[in-house]
Order: sequence, then C-alpha cells, then structure tokens
Amino acid sequence: MTSIEQIRPEHTWQLRRDVLYPSKTKHEMEMPEDVDGIHFGAFTDNKLAGVVSLFQKGTSFQFRKLAVDAAMQKAGIGSSLLAYITKYTEENGGTRIWCNARTDAIGFYLKLEFVETEDVFSKNGIDYVIMEKMLTPPLTLQESR
Repeated sequence: MTSIEQIRPEHTWQLRRDVLYPSKTKHEMEMPEDVDGIHFGAFTDNKLAGVVSLFQKGTSFQFRKLAVDAAMQKAGIGSSLLAYITKYTEENGGTRIWCNARTDAIGFYLKLEFVETEDVFSKNGIDYVIMEKMLTPPLTLQESR
C-alpha cells in the first residue's frame, strides 16, 4: 500500500538524482525555488518510492521533478502522486496543473488526461514538451449559494 505525505525538499533530492539525473551529484538536485514549493513523497512499506514538487503561481500549479524509484516503477506510484497533487491543486483553487514533460514520458501523461501543448524545447540535451490539464476547482459553500 502506498501513502502520500508532504516532505521536506531535501528528502526529494536522492530520488531526483537517481531517477532523473544519475550523472549528477545529490547536492546538484537542490533548486533555488524549492523553498517556494510543496514537496510530496509516496511511501511503500515505509520506503520513499516516489517524489514530486509542486509550485503555485496564481491559479496555475506546476509540478516538477516527478521521480519514482526504478525498482518500483509501473506499480502506479507516479499515477497516485499525480492524482494526489491534482486533487490538492483543485482544493487550493487551481485551474491548471502542468509540467515540462520529457518527450519519452508523453504517453504516461496522456493516459492521465494531460494534453500535449505546442510548447517544446530542449535543455541540457533533454527534449521536453509542456503538458497540462485544465481543472475546475470545487465550489466553496458560499459560491454554491
């Protein structure tokens, strides 16, 4: 069983490195904007199995550095993390959740109802496309009257 909880940014660094940037050092995984984000970890049998960082700008939420332990991939952990942060985004007034998806992960995001945009770019030899999902946040009690 997988549980998801908020974690400190430095607890994301090891998986970020191991999964996304194996040639880098753990210390290089720290992003200056980490202090402004909310970081989530998925735990399986009390082991950190996946991480993701979420950043809010108005009603738009960007998630970054989604990483699942290689030994635990294809077990629904990444999907669970995305469902969790999508719900979090909706509950916090978000109308859009998006990411810079590696092109080799487009299929994963499409299965989760993300839409591929025309915004494509390369950075450090990796090709990306911006993928997004438009959301309708739940009405507050006052708005529903």
